[in-house]
Amino acid sequence: MPPHENQPALNRAAHLVPPYTWFGLSAVFHYLGPAFAVLLFPVTGVLGIAWFRITSAALIFAPFTRPWRSLRQADRATRALLLGLGLCLAVMNCSFYLALERLPMALVAAMEFVGTLVVALYGLRTIRNLAALALAVTGVVLLINVTWVSDPAGLFWAGLNAVLFSLYIILGHKAAASGADGGVERLGAAMAIAAAFMLPVGLMQVSDTFGSPMIILAGVGVGISSSVIPYICDQMAMSRLPRASFALALSLLPAMAVIIAALLLAQIPSLRDITGIALVMSGIALHRSEPC
Repeated sequence: MPPHENQPALNRAAHLVPPYTWFGLSAVFHYLGPAFAVLLFPVTGVLGIAWFRITSAALIFAPFTRPWRSLRQADRATRALLLGLGLCLAVMNCSFYLALERLPMALVAAMEFVGTLVVALYGLRTIRNLAALALAVTGVVLLINVTWVSDPAGLFWAGLNAVLFSLYIILGHKAAASGADGGVERLGAAMAIAAAFMLPVGLMQVSDTFGSPMIILAGVGVGISSSVIPYICDQMAMSRLPRASFALALSLLPAMAVIIAALLLAQIPSLRDITGIALVMSGIALHRSEPC
């Protein structure tokens, strides 16, 4: 149904632009920002760059999403949803960067999307979908191989990030479906909550960088490219797509992670890596989502 003229501008934009266009924009920035973040690890620390990402995004969202208003007007169930989404964003970003510190971005990405496949398959336990899950899991096993098994801490953080990324899809989809603006105002409130959770840890790591405007600008740039642009695009897509269909579209992201990691981080994938990523993508593409 076309949006009414009196609906918020973001909601009109969500309907005027095809949902997969929003998703494509999100895919480009989903790993572009983290690739730049890896380059800042030696200067800001791992949790420091996570703080820069969340806090800068929360400050950018605040003027037009007015999180204080969303929290004040929300009922108890919505506040619980926003609190859960904010905590999820905070811990997910920390675990994501702690994993990237130890493991190649392609491996972290592949593990993320096995979780999204489980979300997409929930309630649709057919032979086809079980085969899709088997393909994706086989791909991740190939990617992990003996080299990364020796880094249990890295695999732990990558696994935690994968679980929380799936939870982000579930909670984000609920926020998008119930918000009049495509969920962006509620995302702004959740981002403010995430920034509050991150404040004690992040400030300890980045306090030494406050005298360097270039580092601060770089940290803000990571926040814009990692959280502001892709999360807004995600909400616009989620407001138009069923949860399972959104999870299916995520099959593009492991390939995007490989391309960006190769171009910016010189993480050139081996034939085994490419095979593993192809299996993950094939598994997500094979699954059949529920009808819209």
